[in-house]
Formats: sequence, C-alpha cells, structure tokens
Amino acid sequence: MSTPNTKSNGEQQTGVNRSTYAHLLAGGLAGTFGAVLTCPLEVIKTRYQSSQNSFSREKTRVDLHSPHSNTVAYQCQQERIRPTIIGSLRHIIKYEGMPGLFKGLVPNLVGVAPSRAIYFFAYANTKSLLVEKMERETPLVHITSAATAGIAMSTCTNPLWFIKTRLQIDQGNLRTIDLIRNVYREHGLLGFYKGISASYVGVSETIVHFVLYEQIKAQLQLLQTRQNSSSDESNWYNFLSYLTAAACSKSCATTLCYPHEVVRTRLREEGTKYRTFLQTLKTVYYEESIAGLYRGLLTHLIRQIPNTAIMMSTYELVIAFLTSDSASPPSSSSEVTTLQPKKVILYRVDAEINATNEAEL
Repeated sequence: MSTPNTKSNGEQQTGVNRSTYAHLLAGGLAGTFGAVLTCPLEVIKTRYQSSQNSFSREKTRVDLHSPHSNTVAYQCQQERIRPTIIGSLRHIIKYEGMPGLFKGLVPNLVGVAPSRAIYFFAYANTKSLLVEKMERETPLVHITSAATAGIAMSTCTNPLWFIKTRLQIDQGNLRTIDLIRNVYREHGLLGFYKGISASYVGVSETIVHFVLYEQIKAQLQLLQTRQNSSSDESNWYNFLSYLTAAACSKSCATTLCYPHEVVRTRLREEGTKYRTFLQTLKTVYYEESIAGLYRGLLTHLIRQIPNTAIMMSTYELVIAFLTSDSASPPSSSSEVTTLQPKKVILYRVDAEINATNEAEL
C-alpha cells in the first residue's frame, strides 16, 4: 500500500521529468524558428566578418593599353565591393540565386535545435542546483549557469558551426560532403574545432545577456504587479516583457563582446594566416584598426536582436504551455529574490524557468 509520502515523491519526480523535457523541446523549437527566419542576414554577416572579399566577382575588361597593335587583349579584374545590406542581398541573388541566401542552413538547422536544447537544459539545471545550494537566486547564479551552458553548447556543436561558416563564405557550389572530406583529410577531427577558443571567449556575451535578461524581466514583472490588470492584459504584458528584456539585453551584450565573432570567422577561414585567438585579435586590430573588429556589427544586430527576441519569447511561451497544470490555477505564483531586497512576484512558469524550489503561496 503506497503511503502519501511515496505518492508525493512520485508526483514530484514526474513533475521534474516533465519540466526537463519541456526545457529541451522549448529550446529546440525556439532556436529553429529563429534560425530559419534570419538565415539570409546570417550569410551576409559572415561574409562581412571574413577577410576574404566575399562579394567580389571577376570581370573581363578590354585592355586598351595592350602593346599588341593587331590584337585585343583582355584583363580579368576583380570587382572589389562591400555593399550595403540590401546591396548584399541583391548581389547574392544575382550571382548565386535564392539558394545563396540560405547557404549553411542545413548544418544550422541540424545544429540549432540540439545546441539551444543543450544550452537551455544546462542553464536551467545548473541554476536549479545552485539555487538549491545557495537558497536564493543571485547574479552569481545567473553568471555561473550561463557560462556552464555556453561552454557545454560550444564544445558539443562547434563542428556544425565550422561547416556552416565555410559554406557561407564560399561563393561557388561547395557541397557539404566535399567540405567535410577535405577538412578531415587535411586536418583530421581537430580541423572541425577551429575557432572554438573564440567560442569559449564568446561565453562572456551569453553571461552578460542572461544576467541583464533576468533582471530586466524581473523589473518589468515587478512593475506589472503594482498595476491592477485583467488576465488578458497580464498575458500580453508578459509576452511584451519577454520581447523587451531579450532585445535590450542582447543588444548590449552583442555590442560589448562582438570582436570575438570576427575572430572566430577568421580562424575558420581556409588557409589563412590566423592561428590563435590572441594572434588573430592583434592582427585584425593592427591591419584594420578597431573598425575591423566590428565589421558586420550592424548586420549582426539587425539579425540577432529579432532572432533572440523570437527565440526567448518562443521559449517562454512553449514552457508556459507545456508546464501548465490544469489542476491548479495558471496564475499561481512564488517568490524569487533578485538583486534588490524587494521580492518579485512571478508566475508559476517563471518559477520553473528560474528553477526555484520556493513553496507556492
């Protein structure tokens, strides 16, 4: 005969498993949805970051200064341009067709779901463990959780992003299978981990992003609790708060940590002079000044801010849907301590996302 304690433990374990699968599914769906919508901007950004002139075409011109009097000589001159974002879109469509805008999409789709799933899974579970040990949620918890999640994601998925970068830089018809064979033949498995040092440095961006995201979201929800609003208005406010928090936090983090993106792209180029993270950083700075370290930033922001907003809001909404309990009111809440001595009332779904173990009021 089962005791109430055994039954309670079973229900708790079921709830933990359900929450775990919810984080995995939500992270995968959020990343996939954002990646498909913003792929063309990703291609343009990667080409801006590259040291190669990825928007160049060879043109055949008549050489009017040819020493041959009875013949017409031709020169192949490379048209060196770095067009605007709209110009880049037109250039790719003109010379590579519509498929050119979606180069690297296959490895991106193959990698985005597991990478985001790994990230959110590691982030949520690390934060849950730290909150349980420290008995409160602090910025240190957010920093440690984001760093752990970023390192785990980069280590597991770097080969896919390496392949994606090489495909996006290429202006021809390079096939994925040919690229994989060539890299493996020349460098072995380690060849697919070029740029991973820059990815580890890039963890700093995710740390800044999530720390700001958690605090902005908490403050917006604190503001919402001070206003008496209907259920529909509250749901819309939560959705907009997710978008606002994600967009603001990502724009600040990206601008601050962007040079690692340029360094990572340079390290992944084929047969270049770039070898290590610091050596590449110094080389780009000395040869192209600070502007070289921020090449493609505008395109990156235009792509990354809506991509992150879509990703984070999709993640939060999927979590809310999958973890909703019909047996209890959806507006049940718990208390989470933030940077300030005040306590912020969060909805139950946010309590699960923040991985707190506080009892329901």
